Amino acid sequence: MAPIKAPKKLIEVALPLDAINEAAAREKSIRHGHPSTLHLWWARRPLAAARAVIFAQMVNDPGYERALGRGVNKEKAQAERERLFRIIEDLVKWENTNNEEVLERAREEIRKSWRETCALNRNHPQAAELFDPDKLPAFHDPFAGGGALPLEAQRLGLESYASDLNPVAVTINKAMIEIPPRFAGQAPVGPLPPGEHQRRLHEDWRGARGLAEDVRRYGAWMRAEAEKRIGHLYPPVEITPELAAGRPDLAPLVGQRLTVIAWLWARTVKSPNPAFSHVDVPLASTFVLSSKPGKEAYVLPVVEGDRYRFTVKVRGAEGFDEAEYARAKEGTKAAGRGANFRCLLSDTPIGGDYIKVEGQAGRMGARLMAIVAEGARGRVYLAPVQEHEETARQAQPQWKPAGSVPARLTGGTCVPYGLREWGDLFTARQLVALTTFSDLVQEAIEKCRQDAMAAGMADDGIGLDAGGTGATAYAQAVGVYLGIALSRLTDICNALCRWETSKTQVRNLFGRQAIPMMWDFAENNVFAEAAGDYGVSLGNMVRALLELPAKRDGLSQQADAQTQTLSKNKVISTDPPYYDNIGYADLSDFFYVWLRRALKPIFPNLYATLAVPKAEELVATPYRHGSKEAAERFFLDGMKKALKNLAEQAHPAFPVTIYYAFKQSETQDEAGTSSTGWETFLQAVLDAGFALTGTWPMRTELGNRMIGSGTNALASSIVLVCRKRAPDAPTASRREFLRELNATLPEALEAMTRGGAHSPVAPVDLSQAIIGPGMAIFSQYAAVLEADGTPMSVRTALALINRFLAEDDFDHDTQFCLHWFEQHGWASGKYGEADVLARAKGTSVDGLVAAGVVESARGELRLLKWHELPADWSPEHDTRVPVWEALHQLIRALNQEGEAAAGRLLARMPERADPVRTLAYRLYTLCERKGWAEEARAYNELVTAWSEIERAAGEVGLIGTQTQLDM
Repeated sequence: MAPIKAPKKLIEVALPLDAINEAAAREKSIRHGHPSTLHLWWARRPLAAARAVIFAQMVNDPGYERALGRGVNKEKAQAERERLFRIIEDLVKWENTNNEEVLERAREEIRKSWRETCALNRNHPQAAELFDPDKLPAFHDPFAGGGALPLEAQRLGLESYASDLNPVAVTINKAMIEIPPRFAGQAPVGPLPPGEHQRRLHEDWRGARGLAEDVRRYGAWMRAEAEKRIGHLYPPVEITPELAAGRPDLAPLVGQRLTVIAWLWARTVKSPNPAFSHVDVPLASTFVLSSKPGKEAYVLPVVEGDRYRFTVKVRGAEGFDEAEYARAKEGTKAAGRGANFRCLLSDTPIGGDYIKVEGQAGRMGARLMAIVAEGARGRVYLAPVQEHEETARQAQPQWKPAGSVPARLTGGTCVPYGLREWGDLFTARQLVALTTFSDLVQEAIEKCRQDAMAAGMADDGIGLDAGGTGATAYAQAVGVYLGIALSRLTDICNALCRWETSKTQVRNLFGRQAIPMMWDFAENNVFAEAAGDYGVSLGNMVRALLELPAKRDGLSQQADAQTQTLSKNKVISTDPPYYDNIGYADLSDFFYVWLRRALKPIFPNLYATLAVPKAEELVATPYRHGSKEAAERFFLDGMKKALKNLAEQAHPAFPVTIYYAFKQSETQDEAGTSSTGWETFLQAVLDAGFALTGTWPMRTELGNRMIGSGTNALASSIVLVCRKRAPDAPTASRREFLRELNATLPEALEAMTRGGAHSPVAPVDLSQAIIGPGMAIFSQYAAVLEADGTPMSVRTALALINRFLAEDDFDHDTQFCLHWFEQHGWASGKYGEADVLARAKGTSVDGLVAAGVVESARGELRLLKWHELPADWSPEHDTRVPVWEALHQLIRALNQEGEAAAGRLLARMPERADPVRTLAYRLYTLCERKGWAEEARAYNELVTAWSEIERAAGEVGLIGTQTQLDM
């Protein structure tokens, strides 16, 4: 069959990385209206990065005609690239997420590129099937997870498909891309909550606004109905004279009944001391209630013989003691890590093994330590009230979720302490509340169905899962969000939530990917109109629903990525599991058991199993497979099969983009740092039949101009750009591979470090970015053969690619400094060694001293640090200016005087601009490999500020340099 003419896409050539990374990092601090508030999912991709990647994946690179042999003006192509960059820079801004003018500009570019591609292939035998200029290809993500990629594809005007093995992920994607477009423009049918006035008749119900409003209205009805049924379990606290004694802050509140925000409990076990073995003693990691300056408060246990009670002390009140407050920070914890406590009554040690035995025997209890209420001027901390403890124990749940809590999680688990079933993670009162809300979901669905019919909506009896659009389906659609809100609530309504003393609020369980034990926990009031209230949880979700595009069709379904067929002729971008990073299936069972109870009537097939499917989950977990080797083999084989499935089905005109999230490097040897997961994943990509055409570091952490102190800083994730490898791809020898690397990487490196008019790739990301063009060479072959005929490994190829960064050519003095720095850093070394190295590099120690880059005394030599260099240095009058000296003088100027001063200095030595920046990259790479975080920071900061430095240099007359090069 005739080959398809597939123009090279922008993502295969260039990206404005700084703009994407800055927007992605900023997005992490945005909550209101962000899809992440719809429901928790782990390791979501930032919307900004997803939007930019899909756009650049679909838009033709302006130089593609040259690649097709037509010839193109390089300057014109670069100018056009800059125009596309500006579109991306606008596209990734959070405030432009739903800016139709910005989005439409991006959509038009996508349509324009598609029409060009269709024109090139108008005579292809499959033109009718693959190249309809009037219809964009659809999008598919086979590892949809939290749904960022399908959502942003839909926002860019594509019909969007999402699939995942995990029912929780499938449900999240249904709520984001499938349900809103189906009911777009639907006016709400539910009655307004009591006390609200009817809005004007011409209310705007475009998009998902009407659906969101009905979710809000029926959610408000559910909350009010729940409060009627179980409100007595959440009583207010009355400020009695006894509670107010010695508390001037409570005196004005005597006689008032305050809403409780949270009840703070400490778990208990029987004292191991025989004299007190009849007493349940507290296991409290802290007794501090508030650490806010000026508002400090703590629990003080008062021991009375073989009894104890809790009192509360607050700053400014009687009995507050600084020494007691300091001791309160430790609670009853003993020295050492883990579950080590001391008996409050006898000071007898309580070890972890004893606690585990007690917990597994069902003898672990809980005792109320304090009550937090809402006063007129903020939080009020109160000693326990017996009636409140008794009320909590009156709760009698009729149902609790079954299923085993995962006993092995990287970040910790509560299972050894007796919390083995999902129902064990909740107090009796929490179980009553959550099951009440769960039951009310079905009642709200029926109420909504009847209201919809009364409002004139036809009822064909076809449910949401069957594709219905009538009253039954609409009511179920509303019910999906009400059920998701319930599931969302469980994250902050369980007995593993902690009280955060610095912010004085309850914090949710999943602050990380673990289910760790919590000794003193916070039980919030589900009717307090604060975090943990069903209405508050629902309100945050409704804000996210309002921001969904609800424009193009979407479909979310359960499917195994290894066997799914949804990818056929679609554009694919995906974020697959990362080796052994997160056990999604194990963690998401926490939510699944509640979603199943509420939503199984709507999605009977999706929630048919008792737990999330785990056997097929592509995660390298040794405990499932018997050994680390077997787990890695399972992951590699499964990922290879899934990726091969993508390679076979993906639309041939577009590259496939795949995200990979780095963990810390796992090994370090002569070849440098390496990551087993990264190499295993890359091997799976190549074995699946893909060739790499690009790798882009997406840095999504705040403060991306700095590297972590003492850490090997890696980009948050790498986007791999892949094309299907030719079925008749030849083999190559190691020598041929190296020859191609040497021919190709200099131009690629120049493009990355220059970056056109935009910021270049930062040094911290360069070793990952250069993998793209290097692996493009390696992966175009069926195999690269070593001298003995064996295939070269991915790890060896990566080492050879990264070694290229170390082969720059500098003046003799700089070459000496480079090698000396690599051996000694800023420390001193023997003069004799320096003399030998200097001769080998074609210089001398005396010449290096004269150049002002080293200090030699008492038989030793060391390099001068940047802050030791003279501030009055004049490059015009210095007859010996190594690139090393010029670089560190620029770093001195930048750090001591700022970008403008550095620019003025650069303008005085324009011929040094390019080698200075090249050396900065080289030194950053060296420091990163050595783990010298502080040293690396100076070089990274210079390069990230380079555009501003050049701009400042230009203002004072920088001449003789090429400030913009063709890419």
